[in-house]
Amino acid sequence: MRATAIALVVTALLAGTAAAAVKPETAIRYRQGLYRSIAWNFTPLADMAKGKQPFDAREAEKRAARIAATSEQLLEGFPPGSDRGAETEAKAEIWRNFADFEAKMHDLSVQSNALLAAAKSGDEARFKAAFDPLKQACKACHDQYKAD
Repeated sequence: MRATAIALVVTALLAGTAAAAVKPETAIRYRQGLYRSIAWNFTPLADMAKGKQPFDAREAEKRAARIAATSEQLLEGFPPGSDRGAETEAKAEIWRNFADFEAKMHDLSVQSNALLAAAKSGDEARFKAAFDPLKQACKACHDQYKAD
C-alpha cells in the first residue's frame, strides 16, 4: 500500500515536471488550438444572440459547454517563455502582468459558465443577457493582451 502511494506521488511529480518543461512552440500551438475551438463555437452563439440565427437551446447549450470547458484550459497554454518560439499574437505584457491576465482568464471562465447556465435554462432572453458579459470578457483580454 505504501509503495503504491509513493509511486503515485512520484508519477504526479514527474507529470508536473513534464508539463512545466513544455517547449514554448508547443504551448503556443496548444493555446492557438483552444482559441480556434472557442471561435468555432462562439460565432453561432453570437449569431443567435444577435438574432441572425434562430435561438436553438440545445445547440446553444452544446456550444456554450464547449467554450466553458475550453476556457478552463487556456491559462496552462501560457507558461513562462511562451511569448516567443512560434508565431503568436500574445503580447509580452501577459507575462509582465500575469496576475491581471490570470484574473481576466478567470472572468472568461466565470462568464462562459454563466452563459452555459443560461443556455441550459432554455430561456432565450436569459441567454441573450448572458452573452454580452462573455463577449466583454473576451474583449477585455484581447484589447490589452492580443496583438492586432
